Amino acid sequence: MAESFVLNTGARIPSIGLGTWQIEPDVVGNAVYAAVKAGYRHIDCAPAYRNEKEIGLALKKLFDEGVVKREDLFITSKLWSGDHAPEDVPEAIGTTLKDLQLDFLDLFLIHGPIRIKKGTMPSPENFLPPDIPATWGAMEKLYDSGKARAIGASNFSCKKLEDLLAIARVSPAVNQVECHLIWQQDKLRKLCQSRGLHLSAYSPLGSPGTYGSSVLTNPIVISVAEKLQKTPAQVALRWDLQMGQSVLPKSSNEARIMENFDIFDWSIPEDLMAKFSEIKQARLLRMEFAVHPLSVYKTLEDFWDGEI
Repeated sequence: MAESFVLNTGARIPSIGLGTWQIEPDVVGNAVYAAVKAGYRHIDCAPAYRNEKEIGLALKKLFDEGVVKREDLFITSKLWSGDHAPEDVPEAIGTTLKDLQLDFLDLFLIHGPIRIKKGTMPSPENFLPPDIPATWGAMEKLYDSGKARAIGASNFSCKKLEDLLAIARVSPAVNQVECHLIWQQDKLRKLCQSRGLHLSAYSPLGSPGTYGSSVLTNPIVISVAEKLQKTPAQVALRWDLQMGQSVLPKSSNEARIMENFDIFDWSIPEDLMAKFSEIKQARLLRMEFAVHPLSVYKTLEDFWDGEI
């Protein structure tokens, strides 16, 4: 199994990256350092996670100590919902690059099809109608300048992705979404494959810290793990890789960081892969906070265009 996937830019995205959502600022640096020492070459960041400065310090330490060079790593970050105005996009990536102590990002994503007033937090009185074509135009300029070597989206439904592709001069390279054995994203995966986009899976273990361990305690997952003498987490991650998706498991525990990386020198046989189609599907990260009478999204069906 390849340890990377090729993007439509020609660049390679590592098959596994460290997710940094919900890792506290005081521990994220150690997690990033341990992950890179263990072999991870992709770190997934976002201003919304409020830990980019600490990640930047860890990256500087890794570079200063000669553990890796900048060109060895693939760093992703995202555009915050309050920075969607075209004039705010260059400032937003500038802040992220300063915090991460980098000159460029390998991938810069619109964090979601959600826009709020600049300088505010997501709440009903702060929602604004998104203008994705205008925001995307500013993202394309970052790609042209080299500050973002690839651009893409996150949390876009099939319809929203199709709408973006219809107006894009520079095609999105990635759609980063919730994807795991409980929410397998068959329709979106097929769309991405047909249009030359890479699907990247966040919460590939089902975000057990937030939503309980429904993926890791699923009887089918446990049964396959026992047959292969692997952990349920390793099986869940390996499934994504065999489906052609990169994975972004989050952990600040060094042993689990290493365990999650041990997914390359074995595979799930086809007969066991087929069993995963029996798992009842349920979207776990539903984005209820974006749904409100004052929001452009009045229902979850509006936000996900019926994909719930």
